[in-house]
This record gives sequence, C-alpha cells and structure tokens, in this order.
Amino acid sequence: MRCQPRQSPAVLRSLAVTACALLALLLSALAAFSAETVKISRDDTALDLTATTDVHTDRGNAFQTSTAPDTDGIVRRIEVRASSVRHSGDWAEFSLANVSDEQLDRLIVAPHFRLANSGLFWPDLGSERIVSITPSEGFALDRVPSDEADVFHITLNPGAIITFVAELSSPDLPQLYLWEPEAYKDTVNSFTLYKGIVLGIAGLLAVFLTILFVVKGTSVLPATAALAWAVLAYICVDFGFLSQLVQTTPTDERIWRAGTEITLAAGLVIFLFTYLNLNRWHTNLSFATLAWIVGLGILSAFAVYDPVIATGIARFSFAATVIAGTGLIAYLGLNRFDRAIMLIPTWVLIICWLFGAWLTVSGQLSNDIVQPALGGGLVLIVLLIGFTVMQHAFAGGGAQQGLFSDLERQSLALTGSGDIVWDWDVSRDRIVTMPDVSRQLGLSPGSLFGPARNWLPRIHPDDRDRFRTTLDVVLEHRRGRLNHQFRIRAEDGHYHWLALRARPVVGSDGEVIRCVGTLIDVTEQKSSEERLLHDAVHDNLTGLPNRELFVDRLDAIIALANAEETVRPTIFAIDIDRFKQVNDELGISAGDTILLTIARRLKRLLKPQDTLARISGDQFGLILLSEQEPPKVAAFSESIAKAIMVPINFGQKEIILTASIGLVTWVDDMASPLELVKDAELAMYQAKRVGGNRIEPYRPAFRAAGADKLQIESDLRRALERNELTMVYQPIVDIESAEIAGFEALMRWDHPRKGNIPPSEFIPVAESSDLIVELGMYALQQACEDIASWYRALGQIPIFMSVNLSSAQLLRNDLYNDIRSVLTKTGCKPPMLKLELTESVVMHNPEQAARVLARLKDLGLQLALDDFGTGHSSLSYLTRFPFDTIKIDQSLVRATNEKQLVLLRSIVAMARDLEMNIVAEGIETEEDAEELAELGCDYAQSFLFGPPIGANSVLKLLREHFPVM
Repeated sequence: MRCQPRQSPAVLRSLAVTACALLALLLSALAAFSAETVKISRDDTALDLTATTDVHTDRGNAFQTSTAPDTDGIVRRIEVRASSVRHSGDWAEFSLANVSDEQLDRLIVAPHFRLANSGLFWPDLGSERIVSITPSEGFALDRVPSDEADVFHITLNPGAIITFVAELSSPDLPQLYLWEPEAYKDTVNSFTLYKGIVLGIAGLLAVFLTILFVVKGTSVLPATAALAWAVLAYICVDFGFLSQLVQTTPTDERIWRAGTEITLAAGLVIFLFTYLNLNRWHTNLSFATLAWIVGLGILSAFAVYDPVIATGIARFSFAATVIAGTGLIAYLGLNRFDRAIMLIPTWVLIICWLFGAWLTVSGQLSNDIVQPALGGGLVLIVLLIGFTVMQHAFAGGGAQQGLFSDLERQSLALTGSGDIVWDWDVSRDRIVTMPDVSRQLGLSPGSLFGPARNWLPRIHPDDRDRFRTTLDVVLEHRRGRLNHQFRIRAEDGHYHWLALRARPVVGSDGEVIRCVGTLIDVTEQKSSEERLLHDAVHDNLTGLPNRELFVDRLDAIIALANAEETVRPTIFAIDIDRFKQVNDELGISAGDTILLTIARRLKRLLKPQDTLARISGDQFGLILLSEQEPPKVAAFSESIAKAIMVPINFGQKEIILTASIGLVTWVDDMASPLELVKDAELAMYQAKRVGGNRIEPYRPAFRAAGADKLQIESDLRRALERNELTMVYQPIVDIESAEIAGFEALMRWDHPRKGNIPPSEFIPVAESSDLIVELGMYALQQACEDIASWYRALGQIPIFMSVNLSSAQLLRNDLYNDIRSVLTKTGCKPPMLKLELTESVVMHNPEQAARVLARLKDLGLQLALDDFGTGHSSLSYLTRFPFDTIKIDQSLVRATNEKQLVLLRSIVAMARDLEMNIVAEGIETEEDAEELAELGCDYAQSFLFGPPIGANSVLKLLREHFPVM
C-alpha cells in the first residue's frame, strides 16, 4: 500500500489565491467583452442603441452573458431562456445606465422594416425583430402594442446599470432606439400626418389620371394612371396604411411589399414604352418591352414563394428601366422628338430619386427621414409626369398641327423675342411702340406716342443730332435699313441705351409712308462694354489708372510739354516699404484695405490736372502738373511721405508704413514716357537700397548702378559655373584660453577682370535674384567638405563650422532634406555644423522658421542667432526658436558709454541664465577681450584673433594646435 503525500496548508492557500486571481481575470475579460454601457440622462429623448448592441446568433435556447459592471464594479453572470419553442437561437444584448438622480421611463423600439441598408438583391423586407427582452434585474419588459415596430417599456431607477438580453425572432436587427415616450409619440404623430398628406395626394393623382383616361382616351393616360396606382399601392404598404385596411402578419407584409415593388417596376416600363411611343421606332422594342412586362408578371407570382428574391429582381428592373430610359430620352431628344424633350425634367428627378434610393438601400443614407422622403418623391414624380402627359393630351388646334400662316409665325416669333415694335407713320408723323416703351422708362403711358420731335428732349444731348439725321437720311434715300443706337433718359434720370433696327415702307408714289422695326434695350450690353474698357486700363482694387493708362497719359502730357513751356511734369514712383510683411502677417484682404486707404490719402493731395496710378502691387505712380517750382515739388514729396506715415488702424492694431519715393522732372525733349517712368523707378530703388523711408531725386548715375547690378548678376552666374567662388574661414577662439574652437565660413569672389569683389556687393544681388539659394548650398557643401577633411586628417578635434543661412534657404521646403544630403555626401557629422541666422531672416516667416529650425535641431545641428542686439524683437526669439548660441554684434561689443555697457552685461547675464553660448564679434583690443571674458562670454571672433584664411592654411594652423599623436 502506497501512501499519498499530503499537501501542506501553505500550498493549499497558494492554490486558492491563484484560483481567485484567475476567476477575477476571467470575470474582467467577460466584462470587457460585454456590450458597451449607454449612459442615459433626463435630457436624452432619443438614443440609437444599434451600434452598442451585440447580436449573437445560433446560441441555442439558453443564453449566458456577463452583466455590465454596476456602480461597485461587480460583474454578474446571468442566463436567459427562450420564451418560444420556435426560437432560432439568436440573441442581442445591451446595457443602459441611468446617470440622473430620478427615475426614467423609456421605450425600446425596433422597427419591423427599414429601407435604409435593406440591400439590393436580397433585401431585408422586414419581420418581427424582438420576441421579448429580459433585464438583468427585475421581470421581462412589457410590450407596447404597435403594428410597425417592436416596442417595450422600461423603467430605470436612479443610478441603475442594467444589462438587457433580447430574444430575437430573426438574426437581423437593423435598428434599435431608446425613446422618451412623449417624444416617440410626437414623432409617430408627425410622421402619421406627413404620411396622410402624401397618401391623400397620391390617391387624388391616381383617381384624377383615371378620370382623364375616361374623358380623353389617349393611350398614354392609362399607362400614367397605372403608374400612379402602383405608386399609391407602394406607399400604402411602406407607410403601414395597408395594415389599417387588412389584417396582416409580418410574413404577409413581406409578400405585399414585394408585390408593390414589382408593380412599380412594371408601371415604369409600361409608361416609358407608351409615352415615348416606342412601337413606331422599332418592332423589336415592342417585343422586348412585352417580354419584360411578362417577366415581371411571372415574378409577382414567384413573390408568394420567395418575396426576397422577387423584390431584389424588381429593384434591379426598376434601375435598369431608368438607365435604359435615360439612353432613349437622350437619343430621341437629340433627334428633336418633342415628347422626349418634355420628359427630361421629370426623368432627371427620377434619376435623382434612384440615386437617393441606392444610397439608402446600401446604407449610406440611414436616417429616419429618408424612407418617407423617398415615398413623397415618388408622388412628386407622378405629379410631374401627370403635368407632362396633360400638356400633350390637351394640346390641339393649329399649334398642334402646325397650321400657322407666315404672318402669324412672325408675330409669335417677335412676341417671343421680347423686342418692342417701333412704328413711325411718316405721313402723319406719329410714332407708336408696342408694348409701350414709356412704361419701361417709368413715364406715363403714351408719353412717347406722337411726332418724332417728342423723342428729342428725352434723348441724350450728344445723340440728338445723330438721331434726327438718321431719320432724315432714310426719308431722303427712300431705301436701306436703319440701324441706330442712342441714349434716352428715364424718369429717374438714368439713361437707357436703345438699339433701333427698322426699314422704310415705300408707297405707290415712291415716298416713304412708314418706317417699322424693333426697339431693343441694350443698356446691360453697353454697360458691360464700358466696364470691360474701364477694367482694361484701370486697377480693379483701387479704380486708379493702371500702368498702361499711366504711360499713355504721360505721353500726352509730354506732347503738351513740347508745345507749351509752362508745362513741366514731375513723375513720382512710390513704393510702400515692407508691404510684403504686412500681407504675410495680416493677410491679403488686410493688405488690400491698406492699399485702398493709401490710394485715398494720395488722391486727396492731388489737383485736377494731376494723375495718380497703381503701377504694380504696392507701387504707385504720380504725374504732378500742378506744381512747377522745385521747392514746391519738394514740399509735395514730403506731404506724400507724411500722408503714408499716418497710422492706419486695422483689427485693433495700429499700422505705420513708410514709402520709398523716387522722382524725376521732365526736361529733355527726347525723353520717352517709358524712360521717364524707368528713371523714377531707378530713383525709388535707390531709396530702398539705402534703407527706405526716403525721397530720392533721379540722378544719371542710377542707370549705371542698375546696369552694374545686371552685369554683376550675369557674372555671378558664370562664376558659379566656372568655380570662381572660394571659401575662407575666420577663426572663432575660446575667449579665456585663446584656443581655436571653430571657424565661420565666408565666401570670396575673385573676378577675372575686376579682381576681388566683396560680399557686400554681390550678396545683395544674389538675394534679389534666384542665385542666393545656389550660393548658400555651395557654401554649405564646401564648408562641410573642408571640415570633414580636417577631421579625417587630424582625428576627433574639438572644432565646429559656422555657416550663414539666408531667408530664401530657410523658407524652402527642401532645406531639411538638402542639409541631410550634404552631410551624408561629405561625411560631416551634425554636431560639427552650426547654422547662423540673423533676426531679419527669421522675421520673413516666423511660423515656417520655427518648424524648420526645430527639425534641424532634432537632426543634431547647432543653431546660432547672428547680429544679436541689432533688431527689435530678438529677446522673444531666444525663447521661441531653439537657438543654442548668440553672436553679439560688434556695435554692442565696442560699447562707448555706460548705457551700452549695462545693456551688454544684461545680454550676457540673460544668455547665461538661458544656458546659451555667447560669441562676441569685432573685439579690437586684448583689454576688451579680458573684460568680455570676465562678463562671461565664451567665444570671440575678430581680426584680433585672426583674419579669414583658406582651407589649406586652416589645416596647417590646426596641425600646430592639434598635432597628430
């Protein structure tokens, strides 16, 4: 006999704890898989529970599930048994939580049929959805009587969380709603009223069209009446009216629904065939239509056996009929078949209805309004069809048969055109218009009837002589056509343009006895022509002359100046400084408003003989004739500048603008208008180059400067191609030890003819063209290659390379990728590279700059703010942008008074608190370097510590400071 080992109490306790933990995990998992709890408050009148209801199929007659956690977090396990022996094993569960502090009564509603998401080929035709509902607490819910839905009444206590298990009669539950009882009652009543109105209209239409068929026995009327009755039958079933007439079950209702949809599809086929009279086009169409209708008749019998398949085929037939009808109507309409043309509006509505129905049955439209709306749409379609059919059925007489005389046809055409008949009885000198043109002009009726001279006081003074002469010429020549346009004054003082087209009628004696024609109001056409002419030579925003009209007026003034010595025009070119920044910060609409304001201010300064124009975006041109003497012209220039500088209030902001003004006075008889405008613009550009907010008279040297700029730009392009540009590097030293810490990359240009051209000359030219980006990438590439070669030659030496970045580079979306590509190609490590940006570069687009700099910082690069202390907002940029170094401008480093020293100490202290490195530029003496070191500066850069040198010289210098071990 073998003894079984006894388990120790400690082992048993461990097993018990483990079992409890597993049980808790199991209950948590079951709770996680249970239905989502829907929270209900007092204000919730209708909640859609469909998405939060879990449907379980083929679970047998007993269904087990876990309840939603109650307020204490306890999850229970419940079991519900089927109440019917025919139960198929389909269940649904959902959870409700009363989050209010009062008892709530609600209705759970599951409609028997919903067109939305019912499907096309195997549609859901409706059925009883829920047999019973069992809550996790209390008794099964009470059913509320309803013919169209399964409705159950529930009562939720305050704070209760209850899980409900629904015994389904079918696995499909298209919709489950939780309604407040009164809201549900009001909704049902409102839909009942709407359905009653639609049913009434449909019934009246069906009866009316049937009566028309009896009265007027054309073949199209019975077809239309049949379609109307089919629509009435469909909406009777769809609106639940059939159950009020006949006792039906859900199964019977499916058969009725299938039958009405088949009838509707057949009615549309019959109507289309009959209305378009297709039997006269091709015999095969008649056989095809007959086969189609017979097939639908057989399908109606099959609906008793399988209504689902029958309904799907009927829906497909309806869609096919609409598509085929669209092709037939388009073909016959292009062949000018009037019936097809008249049916186009109705057929467009049918296509829209079919599209909406497809969206509905496919589930893309699923609200409660779309189904009754589609029923109403069918009635509207029948209404339009009825109007179209009646128009054909009751059209008759000469209009139908085409029995018009030529005179009647011409009369109808004239009436249809809307023209006024103008009849001048020459022998009696009496003019009559039909209809009376006096009414159109706001005059008393018949005011313009009578002699032709009655028209003259109303005609524009510039047109009176031509009007009188035109009539006299017709009488004199006794032939030809009268085609004349003139202006006539209406009662309100406005002039109307009228076009008179007439021809004389000659009597037996060869004299003109009558002149008959038409009178057309062409005011809108003339206004459009004038507006086009105005817009062609005027600015659309300000209404000022544009550049073309400005030059044309200047040409005329120069011609006048050549003839009269007293005429000496002065031409101004006015450009708003930093206007692009205003557009970027405030938006284009604000910029337009500011331009309008400036234009109005400048116009107030002018006299009638002066001309103001908008030459380009923010540039104005001005021709001054009212002032000739130089002191007065200068005073006028100052008044322009002061007018622009007056603050402009926009959006609770005060905007102060300045202008760069260039001017030139006409003195040369050979000067052309374009040359004068160009000279004024050259003077304006010179004013902008020296900082803006300046008035600059033209000097001939400006032309040479402009030519030099173009030549420098051209040579600079060739220099990039011929590698004439080189890089030099100025040392940056540790201010305490005087050891080399890094270099700043500087560009030099050795021109083959002009020698060394300083960066101060060619960099601004590059910035004003598209060369600055290419120059920047060249500098970055060369600097990275050089520092990478130094590292390869000397090992891991503690130096960095500073490279300047322009605004054009910073605003490019490809900057980040370009820098990564350069680092990869050259082998330069990101910590070795420091990018320097000035405040003005960042100010071009602060938002874009912040994003780009953040990405570059994440790449591992160092960022330095150059020329710190020269701008007005650098302090805010220190916290807004990820700079780790600031370079103090030499204007602060070379402090000459106590206030500047205080500012310098404050900047250094602030940078220290922000844990930023400090580079002092332009140190002139060693004493200054020592003082800056005592203040806390980290690095220094100036000619005191070394001038810019080439790459080879840098390598020699580094070998001395960092010998290879």
